[in-house]
Amino acid sequence: MRIEVFADIACPWCYIGEKRLEQALQQRPGLEVELEWKPFQLQPGIPPGGYPWEEFMARKFGGLERMRSAFEQVARAGRAEGLEFNFDRVARAINTADGHRLILWAARAGRQWPLAEALFRAYFTDGKNLNDPGDLLEVVASAGLDREAAREFLAGGELRDAVEESQRLAGRFGVQGVPFFVFDRKYALSGAQPVEVFLQVLDHVAHEQVTAS
Repeated sequence: MRIEVFADIACPWCYIGEKRLEQALQQRPGLEVELEWKPFQLQPGIPPGGYPWEEFMARKFGGLERMRSAFEQVARAGRAEGLEFNFDRVARAINTADGHRLILWAARAGRQWPLAEALFRAYFTDGKNLNDPGDLLEVVASAGLDREAAREFLAGGELRDAVEESQRLAGRFGVQGVPFFVFDRKYALSGAQPVEVFLQVLDHVAHEQVTAS
């Protein structure tokens, strides 16, 4: 079964949705699943250095109180999945293009999901600035990848077109927000759905595969 996960590393609900899918897959250990990260930038227009986090988010949500209320809801949902969100540590709203490029690069070594998890945790739990090359490379190393190879990769433009193509593919699929999960290019789930919903879709797709064979 092929599952394509359209997500952004600066999206807290993507972190929660990815964790819920992981939990569902753990409950179906017999499934053979190819899990593929698909880059989607929620804010592709953010400059490479990013914007001040609180100022940017307050504008987005229509004020500080609305922003804080929204993120408290996210934090509660995250705690239920064993995730720690420390929004008070986040300093920058980031451009995520290089993070996406690194995840695609890490896939060559079979490390795309460890790196994606490390990037989510670095940003939302530790407050790392993922537009700072030093912070970004520190996360790469923590995920078991070669820091110097990553530095050389980031210095070029490789896989930038793949990030842009993934954004266009999302548009063709009608994706307007993430996380967005596509199963065998036949079924889709939008949002950080409960584990039970993921299980229902996994079972349905697996049943279809058996009856079609």
